[in-house]
Amino acid sequence: MGKMGGDTRLKRQLAPTFWNIRRKQSQFVLKASPGPHRKHKSYPLGIILRDVLNVANSMHEAKTIVSAGKIKVDGIERRDVKFPVGLMDVIELTTNGQSYRFVPRDSKLLVPVEIQDAEKMVKFVKVSSKITTKGGKLQYGFHDGRTMISEQPLSVGDTCLLDFEKLTIKDIVKFEKGNLGLITSGDNAGSFGRIEDIKDGLFSLPKRVILSLENRSVELPTAIVMAVGLEAPLIKVN
Repeated sequence: MGKMGGDTRLKRQLAPTFWNIRRKQSQFVLKASPGPHRKHKSYPLGIILRDVLNVANSMHEAKTIVSAGKIKVDGIERRDVKFPVGLMDVIELTTNGQSYRFVPRDSKLLVPVEIQDAEKMVKFVKVSSKITTKGGKLQYGFHDGRTMISEQPLSVGDTCLLDFEKLTIKDIVKFEKGNLGLITSGDNAGSFGRIEDIKDGLFSLPKRVILSLENRSVELPTAIVMAVGLEAPLIKVN
């Protein structure tokens, strides 16, 4: 009888290029489980503890730490080493109080930056969907899989500063000309630029944004640019 279900392992050579792992150490590596982020845009929690933050020497030790409830992701204890951690997620190590936000930097999709306690309960979430529910209320979907019913006037592409402890929106950064944009993937991942123009999508092209970097302008799909502030990011993202 054949094996049921998918393989829980991933060949190291096929792991996402941004993963900070040794490619030739062994054949297989931990695979992220289904969750709020896509597998090719996230880290399994165990890999973060062992290979990125270096708080565990082995996967067995990482499992022990996670099973003991010593790790929080966006304020919630996670007890699965395969839980996917993605863009703007906040990891808190409850044993020493350190917190990290995962952001794009130096052309890499996810890099941890240490943050202060004042920011460990907030994160940026990008509006990815907008629907009208029964009763005429607006429900918004965000890039990290969350949904929220809100009376705030939001559009797809806008960024919210979310307090995930109180489940409230603290601030909004509109995706519009003049605001500061953060490139979240690609060769320029982690770079900031001023939004110069926004172009509507065509049959063969997605919606695009013209972003002014330090010495040039680039045209990118709006899907990989996140508005993060007016003159400076509202929270630490680099």
